[in-house]
Amino acid sequence: MPSSRLLIGPLLRRVVGTRATVWVETSGPAVVTVRTADGASGTAPTFTAYDHHYAIVVVEGLAPDSAATYEVLLDGEVAWPVPESGFPPSVIRTRAVDDRDQPVTLLFGSCRETTQHATARRLPPDALDAYARRAMADPDPAALPDLLVLLGDQVYADVTSPTVRRLLKRRRRRPKGAPATQVVTFDEYTKLYLESWRDPEIRWLLSIVPSVMIFDDHEVIDDWNTSAAWRADMREQSWWAERIRSGLASYWVYQHLGNLSPDEIAADPVYAKVTAAEDATGVLNEFGERVDKEADVAHDTERWRAVQYQWSYALDLGRTRLVVLDNRSSRVLEPGNRAMLPPGEWSWFLDRAHGVYEHLVVGASLPWLLPPGIHHVEAWNERLADSRRPWVAKVSEQIRRAWDLEHWAAFNRSFEALGALFARLGSGRPGRPGDRVGAGPAYPPPASISVLSGDVHHSYVARARFADRGVRTPVHQLTCSPIHNQVPAGMRPLMKLGWSPGPAAATRALARSAGVRRPSVRWKKLAGPYFGNAVATLTHRGRTAEVVIEGTTSDGHLRTVAQHRLTGKG
Repeated sequence: MPSSRLLIGPLLRRVVGTRATVWVETSGPAVVTVRTADGASGTAPTFTAYDHHYAIVVVEGLAPDSAATYEVLLDGEVAWPVPESGFPPSVIRTRAVDDRDQPVTLLFGSCRETTQHATARRLPPDALDAYARRAMADPDPAALPDLLVLLGDQVYADVTSPTVRRLLKRRRRRPKGAPATQVVTFDEYTKLYLESWRDPEIRWLLSIVPSVMIFDDHEVIDDWNTSAAWRADMREQSWWAERIRSGLASYWVYQHLGNLSPDEIAADPVYAKVTAAEDATGVLNEFGERVDKEADVAHDTERWRAVQYQWSYALDLGRTRLVVLDNRSSRVLEPGNRAMLPPGEWSWFLDRAHGVYEHLVVGASLPWLLPPGIHHVEAWNERLADSRRPWVAKVSEQIRRAWDLEHWAAFNRSFEALGALFARLGSGRPGRPGDRVGAGPAYPPPASISVLSGDVHHSYVARARFADRGVRTPVHQLTCSPIHNQVPAGMRPLMKLGWSPGPAAATRALARSAGVRRPSVRWKKLAGPYFGNAVATLTHRGRTAEVVIEGTTSDGHLRTVAQHRLTGKG
């Protein structure tokens, strides 16, 4: 047996051309080697932080348009696959050198509590587990999705399982005042990932399907960064500094590092410091603390560009461009000037959104288009929270927190800016002066624009409508949530009512009474809402796009609950 063993992984993260990245956590320091049956390989030593050991290995020399089985070695001894698992072999699948005519398939979803939560709350079957079991029954690499896009709440720091709560109860040294049932330290965060990603079916699925991820609030705490007042209140808590530092550092290690391409990993300044240090605990402590503080200057374009670490990222697959946005850590929270993205990151996003591709996919943990009845309430609340009357602003802030009013509608300037961007892209017009850095050419309208989101614990498809008749590209909101969780039964009727014309008109009148202008974009629901656990698949073939949402049955299988063609008439 090797001196070290695999604790988590292998996670196949990015496949770029003839290279791939594979992430692992090991029980001790080791040299990690990944090698395929056809001779491709890569090696990296682990780095150490908080007495834990990690590596991300760049595998070089993969054959184009192929599927090769692979194994993981620790100090020269095979640690994966596990012979007794009985699972199909793990593979790395590559696309053709010129993959512009190949279909692109994105599997996506959000909000996955560990299966151990079922012992406390009897959650419906895990949709990602069900997907993995179906893939095991027919392990044809050609049938696998090109990418798994996980859109937030991959772990829950503030809603822990009975197993983690028992562990926390036994710990002798915790930050003063730390919530008894919530994780706070980096080591405690590692238990969340260990519990979630060592689920046997999930572990196998993550070893064969490339994955990218973005956080939402529960990776840190519910309603993270909902307002400036919220940030100020949390900083008064004696345990908060440790929580935010550990949450951001663990997210970088377990999730964000794998979002990067091999070239981006090599250029990442944090990775350079971490791998150069004998013990990277201090490096990651400083990083987590600094990144949170940098969000305080998110409104200042020049200062933000100079210091801010960026969690948003972009990649191309064939003729599909995926841009995944950070909806949480860098929000501009100044009253009267709220924005989902700081100015510098918005400029970066605009540059990535313009270009030559067939399909644009924007990943955002929070839905851009909510049920209209809920949208207008959030817009109303934001306007009153900016009131010059202190008591009105105070009550509105209390409502904002109590009702979780913190989606794009509650950052109306960003909601409108995103709609205006989609309208310009969909009409083929170039960016207007001031909208992006530098002058750029007009690009042909893409075949489709899709916003992938989660968070709201129900799934639906909605189509955006623009007053500008020149917008030729169909724009859709595709929301899939949860993978393994559930919305309280009492909330379901309210969410359904949010789509009804009568309640939507009433809340629109409420928003208008506060001086909120009518949204420049209108939208209607095409499918849903579905309240069960689900995963969704977005498929692009040529200039066509189709989404399928699959929910779990009581016996843990998947069934189609929504299927909609996104291109063409509709």
